[in-house]
This record gives sequence, structure tokens and C-alpha cells, in this order.
Amino acid sequence: MSASLLVLDDEPLNLEIIGEYLSDTGYQLSFFEDPELAWRALDERPYDFDVVVMDRMMPKLDGLSLLKRIKLDLRMRHLPVIMQTAAANPEQVSEGLAAGAHYYLTKPFRSEALLAIVRAALHDRARWADVSQRMANHSRAVQLLTQGRFVLTTLDEAEAVAGLLALSALDGETVAMGLAELLVNGIEHGNLGIDFKTKARLKSEERWLEEVMRRQQLPENQGKQVIVVAEASDSLMKVSIADEGPGFAWQEYLTISPDRAFAPNGRGIAVSRQMAFVDMQYLGSGNKVEVSFRQRTE
Repeated sequence: MSASLLVLDDEPLNLEIIGEYLSDTGYQLSFFEDPELAWRALDERPYDFDVVVMDRMMPKLDGLSLLKRIKLDLRMRHLPVIMQTAAANPEQVSEGLAAGAHYYLTKPFRSEALLAIVRAALHDRARWADVSQRMANHSRAVQLLTQGRFVLTTLDEAEAVAGLLALSALDGETVAMGLAELLVNGIEHGNLGIDFKTKARLKSEERWLEEVMRRQQLPENQGKQVIVVAEASDSLMKVSIADEGPGFAWQEYLTISPDRAFAPNGRGIAVSRQMAFVDMQYLGSGNKVEVSFRQRTE
């Protein structure tokens, strides 16, 4: 089934442009000029849409208010929202990021920029769905875990371990997404050396997964591992994640800077820190990170 996008803009011409840019993608597009009608559609069919693309400046109900309404609804908390706006100064972008708009487009934008951001949002949506399914398939016996050690080499293993450890979390789906982001980073950035700019290019060319698999087969990368150690203490689960890479300038990625808000990647660490964990600490050069999250106590 093709992805379903809700597109909201009070200007018919802007809707027409977006429709033209996405006309050959196969996506199912639902267009709205009235934000209240768009909200009614989301409220009545919260699981029918994979991504929302909406304007920030609108009458009746502005985009930021609608975004907050979406993120407060537990049914739509993980629904990716792409904010398209002419209001692109750092303060306004930061305000939108804090409210949950982790994908941004500055008007006017080119078709390539829109496609790259939509693909990134759909990828994150698919990861959330996959992790949620993995969690549903695991036994609740993981809540009895007091200490565990995992050795990962592949993206699939990263998703599986993230789903497993998050079973004991108060907010399991959010924690699972956060852990998956850090584990995948350990593989792609740490062990395989795919940096921010390279990933952005690969994503735009839809070759990211192909390149990950290619690099894993290189002699210098075979045998590289990500080591995960989990330890439960009182109501917290502490998890350390260490890769074999040289590290990176992790300080730059703890928040989503406005100048990086319009890229299709580079937001995962900041979003995870903001939403998933009680604490996050990078150690040394950045090839080891320690996080903690609250566990269910029942």
C-alpha cells in the first residue's frame, strides 16, 4: 500500500504546487485549505495518514497550534509533521522544533527538497511501525531483566534489540525509537563511517541502505561490532552503547540547530534526548553513549 499524506495549506496555489511535485510518487494525497477540517480528518481517522505536510501561517488555527494539538494526542504522537514556512528565523524554527516539527521546509522550496524530507519522514514512520511490531511480538518477561549484554553488527539486529529493551519502559514506543536511533548510529556512523553530509546525499539518492550493506562487506569493516550493556536499577534502566569508530563531534547534535532543521537527517540524537530518555551522556570522543529511561513497575 502506498503512503498516505495529509497536505494542509490555506493557499490553493501552494497545494497545487505540492500536488505537482508529488504527482509521480504514487503517494495518496489528501488536500485541505481549512486547518479545522484537516484536524477533523485526523481526529476521525488518526491511523490513516503516514505524514502531515502543513503550512505554519494560517488563519483560524495556525500551524503551530495544530502541531501541538497533534502531538498531545496519543494516537498521533508519532505521526511525522513537516512544517512548510516562510518564517525561518532561528527563534521560529526552534519554537516549531520544540513543539514536535522535526521536519522543516522553507518556502519557496524545490521538488527535490520536498521529496527528500517526505522520504525521511516516511522512513522514520516505517521504523516506528517496525519497532512497535517487534515489541508486540516479544514476551513481557523482559521486565525481569536485571542485566544483559548484546553484540550487534546489522541494522536488523539494532531494531530487534531496541524493541526488546524498550518493552520494560513506561513509554515503550518512544524509548524503542530512541534506542534504535542510537544503535543504528553506532553501526552506520561509528563502524561504517557514513557522516552527516554523506548520509544526506545517500538519502536523497535513495541509496542509503545499499551503501550500508556495501560498506559492511568491506574487509576493514567486517567483524566490527556495537556492544550494548543494559542494567536495571530501581525504576530505571541504564543502557550503554559503544561502537568501534573514532567518535564524532557529538556536542553539535544534542539539539536540532535551525541551520540543520531543513536537512532530511541529523535530528535523531536530539529528538531521542528530548523525548525518549531521562538522561543521555556521550563519553570521550563520542563512540560511547549512556542513556537511562523509566521502567514500568507493575
